[in-house]
Amino acid sequence: MNPLRGLRPGKVLTATTAAVALTFLAACTDESDSASSESGVAQPSASFPGNTAAGTPIKIGLINNEGGQAISEPDNRMAAEAAAEYANDQLGGIGGHPIELVTCLNAEEPASARDCANRMVESEVSAVVVTTTGQGDILVPIITGADIPYVSAAGQSMQELTSDNSFLWSGGFPSSLQAMAQHAKSEGMQNVTAYTIDVPAAVSGLQSFGKAAFEANGVALEIVTIPPGTPDSTPQVSAGLADSPEGVVIVGEGTLCTSALKSLGTLGYSGEKMGIQACATPDIVASVGPSIDGTKIFTAAMTSGDDPEAQLYRSVIEQYNPDTDISGYAYVGYQGVLGLVRATASLDGTDTSPAAVSAAIRSARDVVLPAGDGLTFTCDGSANPQLPAVCGKGSVVATLEDGTLTDASVVGGQ
Repeated sequence: MNPLRGLRPGKVLTATTAAVALTFLAACTDESDSASSESGVAQPSASFPGNTAAGTPIKIGLINNEGGQAISEPDNRMAAEAAAEYANDQLGGIGGHPIELVTCLNAEEPASARDCANRMVESEVSAVVVTTTGQGDILVPIITGADIPYVSAAGQSMQELTSDNSFLWSGGFPSSLQAMAQHAKSEGMQNVTAYTIDVPAAVSGLQSFGKAAFEANGVALEIVTIPPGTPDSTPQVSAGLADSPEGVVIVGEGTLCTSALKSLGTLGYSGEKMGIQACATPDIVASVGPSIDGTKIFTAAMTSGDDPEAQLYRSVIEQYNPDTDISGYAYVGYQGVLGLVRATASLDGTDTSPAAVSAAIRSARDVVLPAGDGLTFTCDGSANPQLPAVCGKGSVVATLEDGTLTDASVVGGQ
């Protein structure tokens, strides 16, 4: 069995959602109340109360980065679909109404993103769940401009992070950067190089939040961009090592992680390596080899181990969409949908309009983040006053050793 099988890519997303039902919350806090599913996946039994949704459906938009030439992550969508089926089958859907997903595949380029956002408006959905995207500055104005709540496990663009009616369950990228900066300071680093995929959200996030976070901790941050899909980034990686940084940060999807980590190994780099969840998948571990060991992974989810939320995640995927590869970013789809279900637990079923959904999200307090290793979220603007759309804070930090994330701890959580 692959040692990373079962690790959900949710560790770059941190905060949590609202309480769903008393039976569900009890399961999330009592590890002894669990059973085994037929597949052998540990299953918190009280989290499957069999409360089937009835009545008219509530339309929820789902936008996933899928089908593009450089980036395509269908497993994010599959995990979101599993979460919706689980909610409909066991938790009464949203406000007692079954969730009807209206799905649009975003090829991660402006025209495609704009088409998906417009489709959500035309479909009159009550909320839009976005798995992960570099096109937030295009999606958010169209969706929230129609008074539809935009929700995601985490966001990167300024529109996602600051717009009214945008809700991000975890501290996301800013929290991960802050945790990286604190780690760099604790290790006595003075210079760090960040290798990032050259897309606006990632680059602007590093420039806006990364530089400030590292500088506040007395560490200089150099940013080196790498075009999407670059198979060999040795020239860029070598240039970034010119000033002998004590640490490096890697921000991107699988191709960039593999390319940058391989290049660091080839160049014999011996400093600290820090990355996001995308850099901890089995294919990357196998491709890069032993030089990946010791890499610090900063994430918003912990999906392995005995934590009830991790057990629930594995159980839901296994039962409702077992073909989902949970070794990458699939968790963001699961967190996005199930977070919405939990955050709207106060809906009574008589009104499931976009305005009612937004009001429910704003009133929810200390919602447990799905697969969040104890992180929670509250969408009242208090988590990060400078970024009012951010509902959570903190990051899970773990060390990659022999293909396994170990020694996980929460940094800066609530």
